[in-house]
Amino acid sequence: MSLQQLFMIIKARYKIALITLLVITLATIAASLLLPKRYTASTAVMVEMRTADPVMGNIDSPMTAAYLPTQVDIINSDRTAQKAVKALGLSKNSAVHDKWLQSTNGEGVFEIWLVELMQKGLDVKPSRDSNVITITYTSADPNFSAAVANAFAQAYMDTNIELKVEPARQNASWFQGQGKILRDNLEAAQKKLSNYQQRKGIVITDERLDSETEKLSDLNTQLTIIASTSADTRSKMSSSSNAENLPEVMLSPLIYNLKADINRLEGKVKEASINLGINHPQYKSMESELASLKLQLEKETSHIGRSYATTEDVSRDKAANIRGLIAAQKRKLFELKHERDEANVLLSDVTSAQKAYDAVSQRFTQTNLEGQSTQTNVSVLSPAYAPLKPSSPQPKLYTLIAVVIGTLIGIGFAFMSEMLDRRVRVADDIEQSLGIPVLGELRKQQSAMSRWWRNTRILRRNKKIVFST
Repeated sequence: MSLQQLFMIIKARYKIALITLLVITLATIAASLLLPKRYTASTAVMVEMRTADPVMGNIDSPMTAAYLPTQVDIINSDRTAQKAVKALGLSKNSAVHDKWLQSTNGEGVFEIWLVELMQKGLDVKPSRDSNVITITYTSADPNFSAAVANAFAQAYMDTNIELKVEPARQNASWFQGQGKILRDNLEAAQKKLSNYQQRKGIVITDERLDSETEKLSDLNTQLTIIASTSADTRSKMSSSSNAENLPEVMLSPLIYNLKADINRLEGKVKEASINLGINHPQYKSMESELASLKLQLEKETSHIGRSYATTEDVSRDKAANIRGLIAAQKRKLFELKHERDEANVLLSDVTSAQKAYDAVSQRFTQTNLEGQSTQTNVSVLSPAYAPLKPSSPQPKLYTLIAVVIGTLIGIGFAFMSEMLDRRVRVADDIEQSLGIPVLGELRKQQSAMSRWWRNTRILRRNKKIVFST
């Protein structure tokens, strides 16, 4: 279908299109005047994508792209709506309650119905290029629209805080319970260690162990000295076959004096045997005295020799005694070390219990502080105010839309009428419907007025051409 055909159809059936346009336009204007007025109030909140931890002080990592849509869902949630309803006091309003009874006949839950009713007029939109979220509410009362928009903004901030602190509070409660258990474990470990120390008579120092180790070292030193003395004695006894050759005998002043006296007396006896004779009483007396000195020398020499044997026996007994003391001291040291090891194990249990309790106590303190935080990364940029003009209906806009839609519908009705009653309006209609070529076309004769008007236009065009040349 050509443009000429379309134009001729509209020209022929313009009354249908015009009537349709007028009907739709008038109906829209009437509806705009009769519809109740509704007012829209808006508030804007900004969501900070990077915030500082109020407890630890560090900066959180940037939020993901899904953070703002999540915040929009939180604003639209029942939880936020319930807070807004509670803040506005609508659940205690008798008029609202009567409206619920009329609409539901008392069926269902009043609070749920109220939340759903509040959510119907709510519109939340995030900004495309910023972190600002616009909260809009529409109702028949401008003041109520502003109050609800502000209530939803405040309820959203309260919910945002709760969503942050609730996990911290749950963690704090769990850490508190674990802290009690770990504190009991720590007290039990400390009590066990204290009882063990009292039972064994030890303290957590190394003084006693050091003193006992020093005693063992002294005993080993004494045993070494005794062993050295005994070896020296045995060496002297084995190297000297005669007691007179012993160093102690040779260096003894008494034996030295006895030998000197014997040598001097032997000289006198020899001299007396020559001068006085062996039967002289003085010779006999001197000989008896010499025998007595030799006997005393022999006794002293044998006494020193026997002292070596006695010293060897005493050294042997003393060494055996010291070896017994060393063995007993070693057993005592082993027992002390065993007790020390058990005490160290108990002390390690106390230390581990202390570390676990300190770690849980620190986490409890941190989560408890986080659970008491009232800071949020949301702030109100502009609160909602009662609008002065209604947002709907808008007669001018609706009339313009009605004209556009009515024109299109009217043209559609015109074409529909043409399809139901097809007419020949141009030459192309004959060729398309009958398939016969058009040889000529008879035009309607123009009226005198039309011819005059046509001639006048031609004359004016010619004069303009003459003047221009």
